[in-house]
Amino acid sequence: MSVADRFRFLVSLWNRPKMTGAVAPSSAALCALMASYVDPNDPLPILELGPGTGVVTRALIERGVPPDRIVAIEYAPEFVALIRERFPGVRVVQGDAFDLDASLPPGFDRFAAIVSSLPLPQRSEEERQRLVMSGLSRMAKGRPFIQFSYLKNGPVPVLTGGFTAEASHWIWGNIPPARVWRYRAV
Repeated sequence: MSVADRFRFLVSLWNRPKMTGAVAPSSAALCALMASYVDPNDPLPILELGPGTGVVTRALIERGVPPDRIVAIEYAPEFVALIRERFPGVRVVQGDAFDLDASLPPGFDRFAAIVSSLPLPQRSEEERQRLVMSGLSRMAKGRPFIQFSYLKNGPVPVLTGGFTAEASHWIWGNIPPARVWRYRAV
């Protein structure tokens, strides 16, 4: 991870503390684990929420997901420009991932997986539940909504009974340590 990307994150954290949930981009190990839950051979698109500097985008492509299968929704205009520059072929939308209906491009309503790097703990529990349910409604049962978190108990409690949650081991080399959570519709 470059010094420039670390600086970009710190500036974004300073300017938009509720929209940036990390002091640095995610580690390669965390990104690889997130990408490992995505089937690179599934023909449906992958929805990436909050790609930031593109560390998870890179991991998805390294896993074998073609760039033109990735639809990325990013709020910050400077990160939108960066993703477009770094990953030609990825469809990047400047929008609000918490409003998928308004942010998704026409024709993109079904996904193989959703991979999120959004700072969920900075949102209300209701908003987090609504985001996961909205994402899961756009996938067949069993498809994963993948989210990393620094929280021990996970970023989205299972209250509705509409989905299950499963956590990975801790990635201690990430700053701060994190786990990957997979939510699936039941």
